[in-house]
Amino acid sequence: MGDGRWRTAGSALMRVIVVWAVSTLTMLVLAGILPDFQLQSDNGDSVTKIAFTAAWGAGAFGLLSALVWPVLVRALLIVPALVLGMLVFFLNGSLLLVALRLIPDGRGAANPETAVVVAAVMSAVASATSTALAVRDDNAYRRRLSRLADRRRRRSGADGGRSGPPGTVFIQLDGVGHDVLARAAAGGLMPTVAHWLADGSGHRLTPWRTDWSSQTGASQLGILHGSNFDIPAFRWYEKETGDIVVSSRPASALELQRRAIVRTHDGGLLTLDGASRGNLFSGGADQLALVLSMAARRGKGRRSRAGYFAYFSDPANAVRTALSFVAEVGREISQSTRARIRKDAPRIKRGGLYPFIRAFATVVERDVVVAAVIGDMFAGRTAVYADLVAYDEVAHHSGPHSRDAENVLARLDRSLALIAKVAEHTSRRYRIVLLSDHGQSPGETFAGAYGLTLKDLVRAGCGLPVPRRAQRTKSGSEARDAVRTALHRPVEEGGTDTAAAPSDPVVLASGNLGLISFPDIDGRATREQLDRRHPALLSTLANHPGIGFLLVRSEMHGSVVLGRGGAQTPVSELADGEGLLEPFGPGAADAVRRTDTFPHVADVMVNSMYDPATGCVHAFEEQIGSHGGLGGEQSRPFLLHPRTMSEPMASRMSAGPGADGELVGAEQVHEVLRRWLRECSGPQVPLTSDDADESGGADGTAAAAG
Repeated sequence: MGDGRWRTAGSALMRVIVVWAVSTLTMLVLAGILPDFQLQSDNGDSVTKIAFTAAWGAGAFGLLSALVWPVLVRALLIVPALVLGMLVFFLNGSLLLVALRLIPDGRGAANPETAVVVAAVMSAVASATSTALAVRDDNAYRRRLSRLADRRRRRSGADGGRSGPPGTVFIQLDGVGHDVLARAAAGGLMPTVAHWLADGSGHRLTPWRTDWSSQTGASQLGILHGSNFDIPAFRWYEKETGDIVVSSRPASALELQRRAIVRTHDGGLLTLDGASRGNLFSGGADQLALVLSMAARRGKGRRSRAGYFAYFSDPANAVRTALSFVAEVGREISQSTRARIRKDAPRIKRGGLYPFIRAFATVVERDVVVAAVIGDMFAGRTAVYADLVAYDEVAHHSGPHSRDAENVLARLDRSLALIAKVAEHTSRRYRIVLLSDHGQSPGETFAGAYGLTLKDLVRAGCGLPVPRRAQRTKSGSEARDAVRTALHRPVEEGGTDTAAAPSDPVVLASGNLGLISFPDIDGRATREQLDRRHPALLSTLANHPGIGFLLVRSEMHGSVVLGRGGAQTPVSELADGEGLLEPFGPGAADAVRRTDTFPHVADVMVNSMYDPATGCVHAFEEQIGSHGGLGGEQSRPFLLHPRTMSEPMASRMSAGPGADGELVGAEQVHEVLRRWLRECSGPQVPLTSDDADESGGADGTAAAAG
């Protein structure tokens, strides 16, 4: 053995000894603090004997964690992520109880509750100590990062360089608009992104334009599977089945993915040695973690849970994530309380389960996805697509330009920095591409501005009963007056008007996009049918100050767009920059025309008002940062890519680029990403199961440290 190997072995042995010593001291301190945790006999022991007992217990616990823990986690991969996250603590405590039983003479004892606490603290301290030692020893840190890469090179017979075809990591920053990213980088919130954008760094920022449905379901399906045809919104009603399709439901996501594959006759962007992490759809990848569409599948679909192994194989990861989770819950409660005291406007309620939902999105999902991406890079996979949803979740409730959302961007930038650092140590070169699926537009909610929901307004316009709070609003009163005038007689309070034969409408919201469907009208309802049944409805909606325009089909004129004061424009004659769509900017006319061709377009499509001066819209949901329709930053996401890749508009897209040269629609983005993957295609090195298994255990700790 050469001098270098002796030094490596000696350094590793010293780290083990130091971690063991620190763990022993931690166990001694905990034994002195916790009354139900003891390391001595009932008659008392000498200090030396107690120290020996602690050293024995710490050593046994460390060995069990190293040898038994990965096996336990692998056996529990069928357990859902949240359950597994909580179960980690009980399993960790159980390992400590076993370790205490291995101490001679039965001197170690703890009740189960105390064992969970002791195990969590010891795992966190041991991991922190090990990480600190590795960081201090730069060579050790580099060896730790590149161990799997070296093994793959030796196995494949490649030389020590990185001359093969590069892999590509696509990181989706959910909900981050082009302008938000540019401001965050320029303002110092995202130094990693700022470095990429700096002169000479070799990256280019390119905006693109969403379809009318500016939300993750439509955008990500188009990006990953090449088609988002017939996706009118985040949720919609399908008359032939009577079902409400919601993109965030596993069964719906699986069906939408199936429809896209049937339409394109292609498995998706990631079919060649790909990995899908934290997404709604698989993209055709074999390696899956936190993929919603696969959660609805049985048997083979369980492979998506294997990604958890990359994170939970190290119990310290769960401890750190749990502490960060609790801290994030406290941060949200503190921030919402301050906003309420300051009487910030606009503002929505942020109580109930929301603090925990936010903590899951900003901590748990981020940690697991980043760990999985790092594991994929060490495994040398060709294409990885991962979605980080933290900003989108916080911006919905705090606002896209709020300090809360800015803080999330700063933390996401640190995750990007970690991924970039790891890319320096992998056996395969990686190009990192950032992109978003949509942006977000700020604004007071429709209900906050007018005192009633879109559903209330629709029901009032149909002469159907509405809550008393809605009856007392100006909008509700005007709607009922319009119904009385149209019917030439009063509408009974709390009742329906049977002469008008009203059907109970299905009213759904996707950000500032509303969808109204009438289940008892076969096919797509026409304007004439609706005027006969509900003569005040369309005028009530079109003339409301919170609504920008309506899309409805006419028997006489084909599909038309309706606006205030009786304005009407056939869809075939729509043009950007004029008429009802003038405030909504370039691409609005084509977006409306395309959606009008969808089989499942709603009977009435409702887009909220948009104020170009403020960039504000009115969400029909309880969101002060929203997306889903037309208007403002929500329709302007971005691509951030190395300049070594070809220009996004280098070749003509199948749907044709926009008149202003921008990418238009998620399907065009899919073609760009597919072209970039083809440009780097080359012979692939098969991935073995040993590499995949080991990458999880090695990389989870590094990801959590970020």
